[in-house]
Amino acid sequence: MIELSLSLLLMLFAVAIVASYIDTLAGGGGLITIPALMLAGVPPLMALGTNKLQSSFGVLTASTLLYKRGLFKFREVRPLIVMAFLGSVLGTIAVQFIDAKALSIVIPIVLVAITIYFLLPIKLDEIKPAKVSAKTYKNAVIPTVGVYDGMFGPATGSFFTLAGVSLKGQDLVGATIHAKTFNLATNLASLGVFIIAGQVFWLAGIVMILGQIIGAFFASKTLTNIKAIYLKRLIITVCILMLSKYAYDHFL
Repeated sequence: MIELSLSLLLMLFAVAIVASYIDTLAGGGGLITIPALMLAGVPPLMALGTNKLQSSFGVLTASTLLYKRGLFKFREVRPLIVMAFLGSVLGTIAVQFIDAKALSIVIPIVLVAITIYFLLPIKLDEIKPAKVSAKTYKNAVIPTVGVYDGMFGPATGSFFTLAGVSLKGQDLVGATIHAKTFNLATNLASLGVFIIAGQVFWLAGIVMILGQIIGAFFASKTLTNIKAIYLKRLIITVCILMLSKYAYDHFL
């Protein structure tokens, strides 16, 4: 039975606010919340499950607010949301039978690819011609990122954004908005598995949900006003920080 003091719960609440704000804009919120949960004494696997619980509400809040402001139409992204969900379910199931350590090389490759792409001198506030068909994007690209989230997870939101910009031809802000809805689907798919396995610390999760809602509320307002260049820099910074943490955990 895990017991947390009031001061630790308040710390997790504050961490969730900051993480949700950053995650809504650039992804990578788990870089902050997972270490915070483990620092508070939550076992690693339960920290992952609890992180999925609280982060799902942050993404849900951001997606709902963006939808109410008319920034995307649900009927247009619904088929993509379904494919993202199914991909995450497959990834979560597959990871039960595959040595995740052997596949962990995928994480730094994804992070490096995202960083390099956003470092290129590309105008990210312009809509460009799509490089893949709508059918390929729905049936191959989106579920592939969903599988990645189910198996690994880091930078999934940034990965969805990258796919929207580089393959579908969306502008950066538009791709980021759509990424929120896809990430919500993949989070819920993984969360279901963690709940069934009993790997969610509900007290900490509920406290952090409140922080996630607050952070996502303010970030959703920022997202539509932020210049693409600043959003681009934030994504690069988050990816570099995740790469640094990955290198520290595995090589130092």
